Amino acid sequence: MTTVAPETDVRRHELAEFLRSRRERITPEQVGLPHGRRRRTPGLRREEVAYLSAVGVTWYTWLEQAREIQVSAQVLDALARALLMDPSERTHLFALAGTTDPNPNAPCPTVTPSMRAMLDQLEPLPACIQNSRYDILAYNRTYARLLCDLDALPPEDRNCMWLAFTNDDWRAAVADLPDANRMMAAKFRASMAEHLAEPAWKTLLNRLENGSPEFREIWARHEVVDQGGREKYIRNAHVGLLHLEHTNLWLGPSSGPRLVTYVPLDAASRAGLERLLEMAVA
Repeated sequence: MTTVAPETDVRRHELAEFLRSRRERITPEQVGLPHGRRRRTPGLRREEVAYLSAVGVTWYTWLEQAREIQVSAQVLDALARALLMDPSERTHLFALAGTTDPNPNAPCPTVTPSMRAMLDQLEPLPACIQNSRYDILAYNRTYARLLCDLDALPPEDRNCMWLAFTNDDWRAAVADLPDANRMMAAKFRASMAEHLAEPAWKTLLNRLENGSPEFREIWARHEVVDQGGREKYIRNAHVGLLHLEHTNLWLGPSSGPRLVTYVPLDAASRAGLERLLEMAVA
């Protein structure tokens, strides 16, 4: 009778082999370490990886030996940096560990050059790519000025939930702010049900609760609602009132990234978007 190894065992061994392969391909010179004369190990030694990532040598050795130990997202982040992983390798590392990347601003593999080109081609329609946590991963020039000046914000603040509850310009642009924010919080709670233990989600939730009494009050209601499009009125600071239809197009599973577009529902709104684009490229 053939015995099938549990999925967790398979993951641990795959993770161990992946870390070993990444360690062995990096030279000491690449990470600012001396090569030394008696180096028999290809690439870096285990103690060098432990030093670079600020973890214990024994603990890292156990990790490469596929021991049954817990590894945090913060340690995985440190290992990815120490081993000079590119975005695809970093994504693979966290997938093998069964952990969500705690850095919401890490490059998203979904946002390919062709996707960015599509965002540009949609102009003057405002469009962006968001993940289920409402992080704004990429956007075109019209969207950049639709609700606030996104380009002026640090990347960590480019999150629709955060902006809706804390950014004065964004809040002034939403015509039905109380109802819109209640709906956003309900959608966020529904999305978070699949990510309750993930560091990036918990970090955002904690930031919102500490930064907005309004959010705390709404969050305490425990309302949930599915994602969906709806008509919106936006008071743009540059071109006035816009009547738009908000639409989501998922780029994979419904819990993953989505393309968000705003389509004008009347001639005046289309003209307003065209003026907004003209201002952006001027």
